[in-house]
Formats: sequence, structure tokens, C-alpha cells
Amino acid sequence: MSLISFFAALESGLIYGLVALGVLISFRTLDFPDLTADGSFPLGGAVTAVSIVAGVNPWLACLFGMLAGSVAGIVTAWLHVKLGILQLLASILVMVALYSVNLRIMNAPNLSLLGETTVFSSLVTDSNGAWMRCIVIGAVVLVAKLMLDWFYNTESGLSMRATGSNLRMAQAQGINTSRMTVVGMAISNGLIALAGGLFVQTQGGADISIGIGTIVIGLAAVIIGETIIPAKRIWLITLAVIIGAILYKLFIQVALSSNVLRSIGFGPQDLNLVTALLVVFALVLPKAKSKVLSRKMRV
Repeated sequence: MSLISFFAALESGLIYGLVALGVLISFRTLDFPDLTADGSFPLGGAVTAVSIVAGVNPWLACLFGMLAGSVAGIVTAWLHVKLGILQLLASILVMVALYSVNLRIMNAPNLSLLGETTVFSSLVTDSNGAWMRCIVIGAVVLVAKLMLDWFYNTESGLSMRATGSNLRMAQAQGINTSRMTVVGMAISNGLIALAGGLFVQTQGGADISIGIGTIVIGLAAVIIGETIIPAKRIWLITLAVIIGAILYKLFIQVALSSNVLRSIGFGPQDLNLVTALLVVFALVLPKAKSKVLSRKMRV
């Protein structure tokens, strides 16, 4: 793998680190199987791209995209807590609806940002582009991580964690679990949409299909991070899922550039297949690890 490919994988991994933080909130903290991510990721990208083309400051455009994703998360949570629709079905309904919403926002299947001012324009040059984008994105991810760490240790954050751990017990303690679910889903999809806003600026444009497989990547990042760095402290858990996202993208890059995979017929067009296989491996690895440890304990 070349140095340019490494930085490209690192850049993509950092962006999906935000997705992993969002998935951590929905799947792990709230125990909410949320597929809205596949719609909120391109939603954040679409709103950000349209705002930039309209002349809005790119950082403010990212904020608009993040707020749009939060609204999508609120809608998903509202369908569940107020209308009683199953969690998975509610997220699927919003995800499907967002496809049309994103088309409406861009008024086209894609929107180019070539020649437009982005968050990287004032910092990135031809000579430092390979690593400067990683620094900018890394700074955003670090701020998001620190703010999430702080939130988890507030009263609202503890209430949210209690809601996901034991719903009935949380309700018995007087916690408004419905509100905590709505807040958690808003934060989750807001982070995912922010990742979409940064992604379209690295790619030079937004496209309606960029959200395909987002939730799979986020879930894989969480599982890989938890497997490599098992932890109970919040700051270490959030760090683990970010590292998991980076490692995931590096694994994909290595796999696609490997001569071994090419020799058996795999190529760039098999990215989704390789992704699925890697996710299966990530899901099986913890169980295999526990079996090996149990056998050693018996011996």
C-alpha cells in the first residue's frame, strides 16, 4: 500500500469515525437498531453541498448538515416513542423517505463542489493535501469525541445510558425515557450527517448513493474497536470505535490492493462483498476469542 493510499484510508477512516460514534449511541447506548444512518449520511452531505454552492461558509454549512441529520433522528425516534412503530421499521421508513428528500434538496442525483470553497480550501495545498485533510478531519473528530465524553458524564448522559441498559428500571427512577431516546437519536444522526458533510467536501461533490452501507461500516467499526480495545470507561470506548473505523478502512484498502485477492478474482468492484465478509469476520471474532480463552482456562 502506497503512502497516498494510506492517507486516503486514514482520511476515510476518520470521517467514518464520526459515523461509528453515532452508531455507538444508537446501537450500544440506546439499544436502538437504527438504519436511518444510510439516509442521514447523504442528507448531511446534500445539505452541506447545497449550502456551500449557495455561498454559505463551509463550516456553517457542515453545521446545517448536522442539524438536518438530527431532525432525521428525531423523526425516527418520534415514530417509535409516539406512534409505537417498531424501532427497526421506523428507521427503515425514515431511511426510504430520505432518499426522496435528498433528491429534493439537491434537485438532482448529484451536485458538484469543484471550484467551491470548502473547509479545506484555506489549509490544503497540492503539496500537503495528502495529510492536511487528515489533520482537519481529525480535529473535528477529536472535538466530537471530547464533547460526547463530556455529555455521557452529565445527568442527561447518565439517564440516556440507563434508558438503554434497563428501560423499566430507568422509568421507575423517574427518567423520561422517551425524551432520552429522542435526544440520543438526534445526537447519533447529527454526528453521522456531519460525517456526510465532510465526506462530500473530500470527494468534490455530493451524490445520492453515498449512504449505501453506512450503517454496516459504522457497526463494523464499533465491533472491531470493542474487540481490539475492550473497555468500560466512556472515554476509552469512544476512542476504541474511532480506532475501529480507521482500522476498518485500512483493512479494506489493504485487502483491495492485495495480490492475493486479485489472484482469486477480487477487484475494486467487489468492495461491498469484501466489506460484508469483513463485517462477518468482525462479528465472529469476539465469540471465537471467548471460546479460545475458555479452553485455556480449562487447561
